[in-house]
Amino acid sequence: MSHENLLRLFAEREGEYVSGEHISRELKVSRTAIWKQIRKLESQGYEFEASRRLGYRLLSMPDKLDLAALLTGLKTKRFGQKLQVLESVESTQNIAQSLAEAGAEEGTLVVAEQQLSGRGRMGRGWISPLGKGIWMSMVMRPMVPIYFAPQLTLLTAVALCRSLKRLTKLDIGIKWPNDLLIDGKKISGILLESAAEDERLRYVIAGIGISVNLQQADYPEELLEKATSLRLASGEKQVREAIIADFLLEWEQLYELYQNEGFAPIVTLWESLSLSLHKPATLITPQGVVEGTPRGLDASGALIVEKPDGSQALIFSAEMGEPRSK
Repeated sequence: MSHENLLRLFAEREGEYVSGEHISRELKVSRTAIWKQIRKLESQGYEFEASRRLGYRLLSMPDKLDLAALLTGLKTKRFGQKLQVLESVESTQNIAQSLAEAGAEEGTLVVAEQQLSGRGRMGRGWISPLGKGIWMSMVMRPMVPIYFAPQLTLLTAVALCRSLKRLTKLDIGIKWPNDLLIDGKKISGILLESAAEDERLRYVIAGIGISVNLQQADYPEELLEKATSLRLASGEKQVREAIIADFLLEWEQLYELYQNEGFAPIVTLWESLSLSLHKPATLITPQGVVEGTPRGLDASGALIVEKPDGSQALIFSAEMGEPRSK
């Protein structure tokens, strides 16, 4: 049974239920084979409604990024003006890195409809199904020392949070250093990977994953308590082209502010959006576990943590556990 033949049956009865018996008879396959094919189509972005009595109904087909609409909506000077929209890739990070090595200019953007091996911080995988999210990576060439790289991660998180809050009206905040959460559930991850030479950054690849229109069925059951999407949180399907265009403009404007005025304005914005400050937490660092209360960011971008004895620690990289009650 091919996808095309099955979809043809739904096209013939647009908006109506098609019984399993009818599909089985027309395509000469078992009910189990039909169910498996439906699940396969769902993994590719099709949405179905199932009824034991009536059969299956096709609700929607995969939402393809409209390149013309995206380019029309872009108001940036550089960010995203050089753009590749791809179907299915292993990782947009890898493609953007290859472009950077070949001399791609700052602002070059790679967007994929689907990532097969998307990755987040600490080498974790990232769920990125076809046509339901924003999976993208951009080439940056900041003229700053390598030890300022964490500042760029925080800047990117601020830009994305401000943009999504404005567009969706959802109560979104930042969990240090770069996860965006709604009601404690993750909707976005940010991964910056850099290449340096003589203490200077040659380039940075900024990877952004946003769970836009994922439904509950797209998540493994064990992740439903920890992850959500803009669609699930808002109850409305979101326009991905509008999100990309708005975010890129916010990102570019904050990046220009950072280049002109330094990190201080970004610190103020980050702290205003943070969900991590002034709540006791456990931080697992490469050097060991640190218990304490995050109080803010220092000038380098490190997290200032007040320990129980009143002393302070600067944390540059760590995994933060859930905040503990006082």
